[in-house]
Amino acid sequence: MTTTAAELLEVVWGRASTAPTSASQLRVLHILEHHDGINLRTLAEHLASTPPSTSRLCDRLVAAGFVERVTSPEQRREVRLHLSGRGRAFLADLRVRREKELRKVLADMPAAKRVALLEGLEAFCATAATQIHDDAPGVGSRTA
Repeated sequence: MTTTAAELLEVVWGRASTAPTSASQLRVLHILEHHDGINLRTLAEHLASTPPSTSRLCDRLVAAGFVERVTSPEQRREVRLHLSGRGRAFLADLRVRREKELRKVLADMPAAKRVALLEGLEAFCATAATQIHDDAPGVGSRTA
């Protein structure tokens, strides 16, 4: 069921195009939104990628005006990455468009099923947020 739900969500979200960004670029924007000012190495760790590949990905986002590179005041060789105003506006617009598509689906669901879905999603979000926080680079791994 989770695979089917994930695939259907991709189809619904696909109606709200992420153009002009690719899926990888969109992931970078989301990471920078939550980790403003991280350096390239840390971003590469979040992406499970290499610094050269991550740098090229950021080059395209900088060229599109979605990301800004700023030299760190503490270490002049280090570059900090920030979401630009245009990048923030793009993410806000994308969320509005995705929400609109989801609302179309939810409107056709029975009210009781929407309530059950909301309760399940709240639990999912809380658990996922905890796991993501615990698994973040520099936080250390969770213990059982």
